[in-house]
Amino acid sequence: MSLVLHQHPFASYCQKALVALYELDLPFRTHLVGDADARAELAATLWPMAGIPVLRDESADLTLPESTTIIEYLDDIAAGGPKLIPADRAEALQARLWDRFFDQHVATPMQKIVGDSLRREGCDDPEGVVEARSTLDTAYTVLEAQLADRTWATGAAFTLADCAAAPALFYTRAVHRWDQDGQPNVTRYYRDLMARPSVARVVDEARTWRDIFPLPWPADMDELDPVRH
Repeated sequence: MSLVLHQHPFASYCQKALVALYELDLPFRTHLVGDADARAELAATLWPMAGIPVLRDESADLTLPESTTIIEYLDDIAAGGPKLIPADRAEALQARLWDRFFDQHVATPMQKIVGDSLRREGCDDPEGVVEARSTLDTAYTVLEAQLADRTWATGAAFTLADCAAAPALFYTRAVHRWDQDGQPNVTRYYRDLMARPSVARVVDEARTWRDIFPLPWPADMDELDPVRH
């Protein structure tokens, strides 16, 4: 087994890569990056920026950081089956566009809200948090329209964009929810994501880590999970 994913199962971008690995049914090993010492080791040996996930393909002597790049590589080496990057150029462009949408306009403001809660007293950024929440509200409105006539983020096929969407929406639902009744397309899409076997597996694997979340964890987080309801 030549693929090793350096990751933490509760980190949203690691979950994005894990969804892709399970979708593509690729065997891999996990190297847990669970504390500051592990981050320092990662920086010293594989990726100086110390961000996770980092994929190591030992057979190819290749190290790849960044979840989108990792998924592009995995999709290329996976044999047979549906592709996460569509073969059609126009469809592939949309998959990449909406991957960027979920990373930049959903995951990033979510991380701002969570990260601000970890700042020392007096060093918080309330204005930045307000801006992050406003960005999420706009993103939900855009996504509601996008999903009006689409099963998945870009159409009928599950793609790179949906790998990005699943963890991003999971965590934003914990910190800044969309209007679940007033934005039914987003709610339906989220429920479908949680029912996807690859996503359900990732959520279950991260379940034991929920107590490290720095904000109150909603008691009803599994309410829209059809696997558990």
